[in-house]
Amino acid sequence: MPLLRVHLDSDRVTARRILQLHQEGKTHHESREAARDAVWRQGRTPAGEPVFVGITNGRRNVQLLYDVEVYSDAAP
Repeated sequence: MPLLRVHLDSDRVTARRILQLHQEGKTHHESREAARDAVWRQGRTPAGEPVFVGITNGRRNVQLLYDVEVYSDAAP
């Protein structure tokens, strides 16, 4: 199944906190749900849980990165 990379806008403090949670083996449920919602808004259907990939290192605009497995658009 294809993966869709989702970019979620965030502030630097929140992004670092979420990264720290991930490094501790924990999940930030709100951002994971936001990634799932972003997939639905793009007209795709999530096939699995969003996987946290990391954060961007932008000076102004920091983003959370998630990979979400989606169902293929191919019809049988």
